[in-house]
Amino acid sequence: MMNKIDCFGDICPLPIIKMQHELEHLANGESFQMVVDHSCVIESLKDHLGKTKFEYVIEEVMNGVWEITITKP
Repeated sequence: MMNKIDCFGDICPLPIIKMQHELEHLANGESFQMVVDHSCVIESLKDHLGKTKFEYVIEEVMNGVWEITITKP
């Protein structure tokens, strides 16, 4: 089962800190999902993950709510 991190109402840098903590414990091939409701978090995640080998998919599931699935290759 995929771990899901609820970041509703969290503003930067809190979601990034939560993400980094989860990344440290991820094994190869494992994924987790974050749910956020601030667009600034999306940009911060893209900037941070763009410097890594982690794969990610961002989906706006409803207006102003995004699910980000992050996978360690």
